[in-house]
Amino acid sequence: MEDSVKKVLNSAEEGMQKAVDHLENELLKIRAGKAHPAILETIKVDYYGTLTALNFVANLSAPDSKTLTIQPFEKKMIPVIEKAIVESNLGFTPQNDGGIIRINVPPLTEERRKVLVKQVKEFCEEGRVAVRNIRREHNEQLKKLQKNGVEQDTVKTAEAEVQKLTDKYIKKIDDLLYKKEEEIMKV
Repeated sequence: MEDSVKKVLNSAEEGMQKAVDHLENELLKIRAGKAHPAILETIKVDYYGTLTALNFVANLSAPDSKTLTIQPFEKKMIPVIEKAIVESNLGFTPQNDGGIIRINVPPLTEERRKVLVKQVKEFCEEGRVAVRNIRREHNEQLKKLQKNGVEQDTVKTAEAEVQKLTDKYIKKIDDLLYKKEEEIMKV
């Protein structure tokens, strides 16, 4: 197989892997009944006039499955962080003990679980669309290579490889969906 075709295939696989990695990061942020610091990563705090991600102004940890702790690098940030958590609409009530903010993660209601599963399905569908778009883009690149002199058989073989990659990464996305759905619905 020609080098230009190999580059297209490698690029396709890299792009699809990035799409799956992005999806995994998004799914980490969805609470599945147990505390995980990634839940708080979307929260922005006012750090000297600049909106800054919470994990840049404090250490986030989960000492157990029902508790999150936030230890600010500067004590004067505690009220700002508390305000940001309350305004984030995540449904958490921060508890301040002077140096550390604790959040007790309440168990999910059945209704909330269904909403989260729906959200996970939407994220997974976006991931599938991203993988299919990568397939389309790379198939177009292969067709251009064919116009520029690459043999038709080589291009057809490469297109079949791109389809195999697409199937592989769509399956990974489906597996992530199944795992996360099971995790959320488990009481």
